[in-house]
Amino acid sequence: MAKNAGLQAANKAKKDEFYTAYEDIQLEMNHYEDKFKNKTVLCNCDDPFESNFCKFFLRNFNYLGLKRLICTSYRTSPIVGAQMTIYDLLDEPVQRGNGYVMDITEVPMSNGRGVSDDDIDKLLKSKKRGVGKLAGDGDFRSDECLEYLKLADIVVTNPPFSLFREFVATLVEYNKQFLIIGNVNAITYKEIFPLIKDNKLWLGASIHSGDRKFYVPDDYPLNAATCGVDDDGRKFIRVKGVRWFTNIDYAMRHEELDLYRRYYGHEDEYPKYDNYDAINVDKTSDIPCDYFEDIGVPITFLDKYNPEQFDIIKFRKGNDDKDLTYTVEGDTIATDRQTDRQRITPYFRIIIRRKL
Repeated sequence: MAKNAGLQAANKAKKDEFYTAYEDIQLEMNHYEDKFKNKTVLCNCDDPFESNFCKFFLRNFNYLGLKRLICTSYRTSPIVGAQMTIYDLLDEPVQRGNGYVMDITEVPMSNGRGVSDDDIDKLLKSKKRGVGKLAGDGDFRSDECLEYLKLADIVVTNPPFSLFREFVATLVEYNKQFLIIGNVNAITYKEIFPLIKDNKLWLGASIHSGDRKFYVPDDYPLNAATCGVDDDGRKFIRVKGVRWFTNIDYAMRHEELDLYRRYYGHEDEYPKYDNYDAINVDKTSDIPCDYFEDIGVPITFLDKYNPEQFDIIKFRKGNDDKDLTYTVEGDTIATDRQTDRQRITPYFRIIIRRKL
């Protein structure tokens, strides 16, 4: 039983081992440049030799005015494109299963203007680079890694999707600012939605639709049309429904959503729920400009959510504590018999209300 449990954990870890593309980090970070001066940044799911989060903050350490950068890794993994591992670079050998940490307070610039890839490479391979072994496996929940979390001002990383709830709960418990990647369906988690409703967490600025490329280990099976190998020989997969989640404010979050549709005179286009006094809207762009009562909208509304323009009331359930439903006319089969009415249960709805 123990062996099976270990194998299942290993398989889950492999599926969670996705490396975020550098350009996706850059596009999001463009909205927070003034938030990082004199801050300690922690990337606590990041191999310094493979993570683009680590590479980004090393390259921009001086530009952002960082005070300190800490990157901790879960266990050990090979350096991309090299035939050596972290064991070969550390002064002391690391036991198999241990994680490691990079902890630096300065990044020298060879040309005095910016940090190049060569500068980063020299820093990583230098005996004074600040990389060392961890006593444990580098799990973000371990006492050792929680001590690093206590030192951080902002956490920026791509946490394991399977541990997203627990990861966010840990950040909230320690009252940390964060910028992390997750699946959009995390909005529906009972641990996450209350944070969104209470304006303690919101979606980031740069990803609102489509899929994103994530690099994967060399032994990851490429068995779908959304997988491939890039020009540098790195395997990748494309993942749909990805979003940034953060509690760091940014200007675009306060841009007013333009509304042009009208409810009055078009009531038949906005069915009312059977079990809650609100109208259903299938697309954010169809929110009426003349309706100030409760409205049910898709979870993707949060891509455009402005807290000065809307209140978030509740999620998904009607007054009977069942999924929201509405009924429309039509010759369809419902409850195993022919009827001229169809009951529809729309996919996850958020109840919102316009502010006057």
